[in-house]
Amino acid sequence: THDGYIKRQAPSTYRAQGRGGRGISATNTRDGDFLEHLFVALTHDYILFFTDLGKVFWIKVYDLPMASRTSGGRAMVNLLQLAEGEKVTGLVPVREFRDDESLLMVTRRGTVKKTALTAFRRPLGRGIIALGLDEGDQLIGVARTKAGDHVVLSTKEGMAIRFDESGVRSMGRPAYGVKGISLSEGDEVVGMVVAN
Repeated sequence: THDGYIKRQAPSTYRAQGRGGRGISATNTRDGDFLEHLFVALTHDYILFFTDLGKVFWIKVYDLPMASRTSGGRAMVNLLQLAEGEKVTGLVPVREFRDDESLLMVTRRGTVKKTALTAFRRPLGRGIIALGLDEGDQLIGVARTKAGDHVVLSTKEGMAIRFDESGVRSMGRPAYGVKGISLSEGDEVVGMVVAN
């Protein structure tokens, strides 16, 4: 969830419904909280957790708490060694660390950085550096990319840019990245999507 709660459920918890179905509750959230990430993964997959401070942690799916539909989940601060005020801003499920895939990261100030997926093969329990950040900047999004993908960055003031991911050269983990979009005064990047 947006406030940092997580759980896993078996897909059999849900059943197909006909057109016009009401749906069923997937989770209980606290006031002001909402579901932010939902994806399918196998129990032996890894989930990479990227934080606003530019660090990455990983957990096997089977180490995440199994919970019912009505449960709110468990706070991620109890599962990861996060610093005071550190917040998870990106999740990437990984089945295998392939040589032909990369992770593209974007910061609030429009910096983008591409790093080979294999560079994240062995994070430590206390986390490892995913990218360097200038003072006051924050990591806001991470996505898996491969050759031929296009990336769209969008800003708070409604601007957007689209570019080929091959236009960003691959860099090591501690690198700071390159400019992905020029921002006007007071604007900031709020989202990134990958289109193939």
